[in-house]
Amino acid sequence: MDFSYSDKVNELRRRVSDFMDDYVIPRHRRFVEEAHQGTYTVSFLNDLKALAREEGLWNLFLPHLKEGEPGTRLSTIEYAPLAEIMGQLPWASEVFNCSAPDTGNMELIHMFGTPEQKKRWLEPLLNGDIRSCFAMTEPDVASSDATNVTTVIKRDGDDYVINGRKWFITGAASPNCKVAIVMGKTDLNADIHRQQSMILVPMDTPGMNVVRNISVMNHLSYESHCEIVFKDCRVPASALLGGEGEGFAMAQARLGPGRIHHCMRSIGQAELALKLMVERSLERKTFGKYLHEQGVVQEMIAKSRCEIEQARLLVLKAAWMIDNVGAKGARDEIAMIKVVIPQMQLAVTDRAMQVFGAMGLSPDTPLPDLWTMSRALRIADGPDEVHLRAIAKGQIKAAQKGAHDSGKFFTPPDRASERSIRADQIDF
Repeated sequence: MDFSYSDKVNELRRRVSDFMDDYVIPRHRRFVEEAHQGTYTVSFLNDLKALAREEGLWNLFLPHLKEGEPGTRLSTIEYAPLAEIMGQLPWASEVFNCSAPDTGNMELIHMFGTPEQKKRWLEPLLNGDIRSCFAMTEPDVASSDATNVTTVIKRDGDDYVINGRKWFITGAASPNCKVAIVMGKTDLNADIHRQQSMILVPMDTPGMNVVRNISVMNHLSYESHCEIVFKDCRVPASALLGGEGEGFAMAQARLGPGRIHHCMRSIGQAELALKLMVERSLERKTFGKYLHEQGVVQEMIAKSRCEIEQARLLVLKAAWMIDNVGAKGARDEIAMIKVVIPQMQLAVTDRAMQVFGAMGLSPDTPLPDLWTMSRALRIADGPDEVHLRAIAKGQIKAAQKGAHDSGKFFTPPDRASERSIRADQIDF
């Protein structure tokens, strides 16, 4: 496996870094002020998006981007380091039209959409003219297992009628969000993994009601996490994405690369937290010494650097495997990064907050937002425990198949032989 960056990727890294330094990071304070006032689509965002597109830093995440479609075609491992740079600030990826959930939705429509669906939804998404959301998670079931979803998508003549309730649907509160990809069940009697389907639902469809924007850790984020109720929501049959019963497989295809994107953005945020921690330690004194001279702070800095480097290598391995053996072949590595990276980001950000003291709890730094996001990611896309279970099952299954030949290193004792030896040694 070769994780080194090509000349092409290094040039893109330089350009994205320069763009972040010159145009994005200097506007973060203004972004926070507008976002905290409840403003969607902050005043300068469209100007930044136009500039990024003009500079060719646009739609960098689609490995199968076709000629003539706006963007730059990159493999998963080529895009990964760019996602890290953009991810330093939670809102920055949108500037490059590379933010979730649009990236995953564009991939789905790109792979499975009809020409009409691509014309209506994919083109404006690729152009950054609209946003979208992905409605899978439900409040009444454990949605980490997608087979549990209870939303019903029932065929009625030339239409489908949707009934159900979704929540924590990212981006649904934005006025720019024009379409939802909704996952529900079209056939309750089919095989458990063939019951689910996906359908494209315009946000203004009668019967679709965004009930509330749910706060996360008592924090209302700019991206929004909404509860949506579908009551006799009717859309034409042509809105079905892919075929009936293909929803579960399509969701798995969407989640693999998406988790690479999430995790690399998290690494970028951990890098920012570490940078802030080090800078704070150079300027702040306690008990007659600068913080960086205190052994405990040195240990916090060193641990953070080690953990970030380990995490990055694991994500790059997962990205390399997706490109070379597919998401299915990389499922263990994808599960591993989903567990390791949010925990790493949480630990690094927590240390940075500790070094900052009271300021680390305030809106004067991005640390509280980074901490909240990392904590939420331990549940988003499935809780840690679900992924740990999947990893363990993979290891156990491999051992049962003889993939681990433990006999080379360990021979179980012959208990019957032990007993006979002991009996022979007894002196009557």
